[in-house]
Amino acid sequence: MGLGKMVKPLYMAAGWLCLGIGFLGIFVPLLPTTPFALLAAFCFSRSSTRLYHWLLAQKTFGPIIRNWNQHGVIQPHIKWVSIVMILLMIGYPVLFGPLVLGIKLVLIVIATCVIGFIWTRPSQR
Repeated sequence: MGLGKMVKPLYMAAGWLCLGIGFLGIFVPLLPTTPFALLAAFCFSRSSTRLYHWLLAQKTFGPIIRNWNQHGVIQPHIKWVSIVMILLMIGYPVLFGPLVLGIKLVLIVIATCVIGFIWTRPSQR
C-alpha cells in the first residue's frame, strides 16, 4: 500500500473528528466551533472532494469556511467569542494554576500571538 493511500484515510478520519468536535462546540460554551470547522475542511480537501463540497454546502459551517477560504474574513462576533474563550481558557491556568513561570510565559505568548492574528484578520469582504 502506497503512502498516498494510507494518508487519505487518516485525513478523512481527522476531518470527521474535527467536524464532530466543531459540532459539539455549537452547544458547549467553552468549545470553539470555527477552528475545528476550518480544520475539518482542510482535512476533507485532502481526502474527499465530495465531503469537502458537502461541508461547504452546510448551513452552519459553510459560510464560515467560505468566508475564510475566499476572503480571509473572520466575522466580528466570531472574533469576539474566540478572543474571550482564549482569554478564559489561557487566563485561568495562568492566574490560578500551579504552573511554573516559564510555562505561564509560553501560554501568554501563544495567546497573544493567536489573539493578534484573529484581531488583524478582516471582518468583512
